[in-house]
Amino acid sequence: MASITTQEATAEPAPRRRRFGRPRRQGPPAPPRPRLSFRIRLRRDKSLLLMTVPALLLLLLFNYLPMAGIIVAFEHYDIYQGLIHSNFVGLDEFRQLVANPDFWHAFENTLVISFVQLILYFPVPIALALMVNTVLSTKVRGFIQAVVYLPHFFSYVLVITIFQEFLGGAGVLNVFLNKHGISSWNIMTDPGTFKYLVTAQAVWKEAGWGLIVFLAALAAIDQSLYEAAAVDGAGRWRRMRHITMPGLRGIVILMLVLRLGNALSVGFEQMLIQRQAVGAGAADVLDTYSYIYGIGGGFGSSTTMGADYSYGAAAGLFKAVLSLILILGANRLAHAFGEDGLYRK
Repeated sequence: MASITTQEATAEPAPRRRRFGRPRRQGPPAPPRPRLSFRIRLRRDKSLLLMTVPALLLLLLFNYLPMAGIIVAFEHYDIYQGLIHSNFVGLDEFRQLVANPDFWHAFENTLVISFVQLILYFPVPIALALMVNTVLSTKVRGFIQAVVYLPHFFSYVLVITIFQEFLGGAGVLNVFLNKHGISSWNIMTDPGTFKYLVTAQAVWKEAGWGLIVFLAALAAIDQSLYEAAAVDGAGRWRRMRHITMPGLRGIVILMLVLRLGNALSVGFEQMLIQRQAVGAGAADVLDTYSYIYGIGGGFGSSTTMGADYSYGAAAGLFKAVLSLILILGANRLAHAFGEDGLYRK
């Protein structure tokens, strides 16, 4: 072969030609799009804005206007004097709150139950989505989604009733144990296992909703990546590790941020219904504490007091501020992992 000369080696490559033989020319950059005025954008998006008005009104009436009631936490509120004429006491209600050992016990229960649900409940929808996604038949997949998602529409009254029929003192489990000479175990009234019981109830009720979210995320992954990996000899586990899990990372972090933001809300209705069965020591969380001391008059607690709306509002405000700190911290953690979180950085 003829040797390549130095001039040919150092020469710049010829411009790439199009299919029809003409060289591609580098034209000037496209001019920036003109910025439309507010009036023109308002006229253009008028229909879309009108569609959002009902949702904004609902948000304003039921989420933002009630925030004016925060002032109750800084007053000695009297229902007869009203919000404006009640005596302003500053931080007195918060001082009483932090000095009450029942409050810190409810706070501890909230953190323990939230941690157990984060460890045992959060991975369940992800595992279900990965298993259901392997089902090739769309009819079978749709049937599984419908069956798993159905309990989401049940109230906790019905969920607890179903668990009572299976795990209660006269439930299916204890009838089976007694028939075989084994001592019965009433899980529904055991304070030691209550945190696992409420976690199992939450998994059975809400795992289907998380399943749909993660299945949607799996459907957004480019299927050609799996085909290319299979051609290169990657097995099922390697495809899951290098394609599926990175594809799910964004939605997993987003759901984790939302979960941490609601970490202090572990189920008011669920706890209040089962409070009498397992005792206040196991079932009292921040939500039930705020309700019982603020509206219920402290029934079933170690102290006797009347309904104190300001005290209950102080407990609720403490929980709201702490939840805001948690969700902002979780969102910053999502940004540290390179994800958007709730909003872009």
